[in-house]
Amino acid sequence: MINPSWRRVVLKVGSALIAPENQGCSEQYLRPIAEFIRQCRLKGLEVILVSSGSVAAGRHHFNFQHQRVPIALKRAMAAVGQSELMNFWSRCFDFPCAQVLLTHGDLSDRVRHLNIQNTLRRLLDHQVLPIVNENDTIATDEIKVGDNDNLAAMVATVANADALIICSDVAGLYTADPNKDPNATLIPTVQHISPEIYALAGGASSNVGTGGMRTKIEAAEKAVAHGIDTLIIDGHQEQSFQRLLAGENPGTIFYGHANPLSDKKQWVRHTLRAKGEIWVDDGCIEALSQHGASLLCSGIVSIKGEFESGDAVLIRCALGKRKVAKGVSRFSASELFSIKGQQSRDIAACLGYCPTGSDAVIHRSEMMLLERI
Repeated sequence: MINPSWRRVVLKVGSALIAPENQGCSEQYLRPIAEFIRQCRLKGLEVILVSSGSVAAGRHHFNFQHQRVPIALKRAMAAVGQSELMNFWSRCFDFPCAQVLLTHGDLSDRVRHLNIQNTLRRLLDHQVLPIVNENDTIATDEIKVGDNDNLAAMVATVANADALIICSDVAGLYTADPNKDPNATLIPTVQHISPEIYALAGGASSNVGTGGMRTKIEAAEKAVAHGIDTLIIDGHQEQSFQRLLAGENPGTIFYGHANPLSDKKQWVRHTLRAKGEIWVDDGCIEALSQHGASLLCSGIVSIKGEFESGDAVLIRCALGKRKVAKGVSRFSASELFSIKGQQSRDIAACLGYCPTGSDAVIHRSEMMLLERI
């Protein structure tokens, strides 16, 4: 369903649609998708395409028959496949396309995050179609997102999109696995993403892509928190796109929150990865959760992990079993070891300096209380 209020849409297309046989790019499913993008633009919608498939597109150039591909070879396949992927998409359109390759490291760094946002805006302002993919040629475990469902959600929040459309190999979220249960029924709308919704997600059904239904729900959770409507549709069916253009819902829609997170809190909660943990006492938990307080060193019981000032950390209860919040620490782990349990006025005396000019270890503006991660 194309909502008349939407102005900007992120469309995610997976590897199984781009290279269904692992033998390079195929027009089998992509022509209807390209036509959908063209029709959206004619309706005045700005579109950002998140396209998987660089490894699958480049694999046929390498004489390697095993199912498990070594990481170095996978990077080489991505390097070849990325150019093929861009050439293929460019041939589908009569307007210019731009390649935007990202890693999680780009999105989690605040300056690069804002640079990505500005670049996407300028491309859209000039009627250029941004085509985003993870930079698989350089990505490591530390800096990669790992799947393009979650990457698409991050891009949607960076771009302040109104909608995220994820093309899957099933029509949407079902009450059970439709491949195993003939009585499974499609769930057309989801108002709240609960543990029960996650319980409905199975594993990946494609041997080409990296995501399954769970990553799509994770992506939806990131997007709806930012107020972005998220749809999961069957990208193999041309009628899915025809129904969208006709204002119908061909799959499952997760409705964006009416009171979305701010850009910065969205970035803290859903983009930054925690580098360590701060364990706090019960009084501190009450101050954070009930009174909207900043985290002070007096409530800190223990420090776990190695992190620097500016890194994201999890805040846990003193027993470590409950995740309370996530935020950006203004002190390093080594500094916090020296000042934990102390009063804020004693920071300079304990360290010999006050590194931030603030008594808050994590300011409330850079902290998100957690229901779940």
